[in-house]
Amino acid sequence: MSLFEDQAPRPLADRLRPRRLSEVVGQNHLLAPEGPIGRMVAQHRLSSMILWGPPGCGKTTIARLLADATSMHFEPLSAVFSGVAELRKVFEAAKKRRVAGQGTLLFIDEIHRFNRAQQDGFLPYVEDGTVTLIGATTENPSFELNGALLSRCQVFVLRRLDDAALETLLARTEQALGHALPVDAAGREAVRAIADGDGRYLITLAEELAALPPEKPLDAAGVTAAVQRRAPLYDKAQEGHYNLISALHKAVRASDVDAALYWFARMLVGGEHPIYIARRLVRMAVEDIGLADPQALPQAIAAWEAYDRMGSPEGDLALAQSVIYLASAPKSNAAYIAFGAAQRLAEETGSLMPPKHSLNAPTRLMRELGYAQNYQYDHDASEGFSGQSHFPDEVARRTLYEPVDRGFEREIRKRLEYFEKLRQKRSP
Repeated sequence: MSLFEDQAPRPLADRLRPRRLSEVVGQNHLLAPEGPIGRMVAQHRLSSMILWGPPGCGKTTIARLLADATSMHFEPLSAVFSGVAELRKVFEAAKKRRVAGQGTLLFIDEIHRFNRAQQDGFLPYVEDGTVTLIGATTENPSFELNGALLSRCQVFVLRRLDDAALETLLARTEQALGHALPVDAAGREAVRAIADGDGRYLITLAEELAALPPEKPLDAAGVTAAVQRRAPLYDKAQEGHYNLISALHKAVRASDVDAALYWFARMLVGGEHPIYIARRLVRMAVEDIGLADPQALPQAIAAWEAYDRMGSPEGDLALAQSVIYLASAPKSNAAYIAFGAAQRLAEETGSLMPPKHSLNAPTRLMRELGYAQNYQYDHDASEGFSGQSHFPDEVARRTLYEPVDRGFEREIRKRLEYFEKLRQKRSP
């Protein structure tokens, strides 16, 4: 770095970037001496890897420090700005370094933005050791990276920085600034909360607060008013979207009303469209509650319709009410299981005809062929039940629907048991 470059203004987050792996916070499960990356460094042997984690958790910093720790040439590229031409130059230079006895650590930020063909282009150079690849991504590698590349790399999951790690970064920030931040204890907690696990954002936020005119220390409300609070990390098109709807669905299924409300609110705050949530609530009503509470489906549909009429924010409350109703309702997946069993049976039995007594006979020919013959009209039978089977003649009668002994399905079970007793009584 030149003298003039060294004197140029640099963001505090860049100036506080760790200079040793031991200074990286929040990732001890990987970097400690007994951790998988720590063991590699101790052996001076580095494998290609994918670092998967949220923004601001240290992916780029770790890659730089690994190059230093293993005496490798650090070659950074961004998948956003780089293409095939840049990669070819990197690989050619890496070959020359290799001949001279130096390895190349190729760091690719946002590697998930490279398409499948570009990812395939790495393979021979990773395979023969021309480069050691470290890819950084905020997206699930299982979805975004091809299998051939993943088979040649270890995937390490970096954690969102917890409160202890964020507090360590705040202390370093104050030391670099030469004074404490103008916040009280509640304000300090608010700073960590707003950072939402992102160390880089935390330092930037602290630098912004430190530049405020000296006044009395800010409390939580003061901190929130002084800075622009960002939306929680949530990408509606990527894994975060599926993670949160999964959490909401499982909380409803577990009858955990409070957790269900929390995940519902998280999705709204993150910008999820309420209609998507409304549609999934209907699914929860039929999959996890079913006839244990026949009002679950009407309640979910009514909440959807209410939101359609009112929109946000008024309609959000209707959806919240649906979340509460569904989470607190008795649960049964008996209809879900029965429908799956019926589908499998239908696939197994092919194109079997219904029994002739189940068929209408509107023409003379059909009557002559036996259509509707021996049909027993249930309303003419005692107790309004004939007991006649309507499975195909080739399929033995079987039970597909097994109602649970909860909610309204307890009553349905009693009815089915009653009909089965009559059927056994009237069977020849």
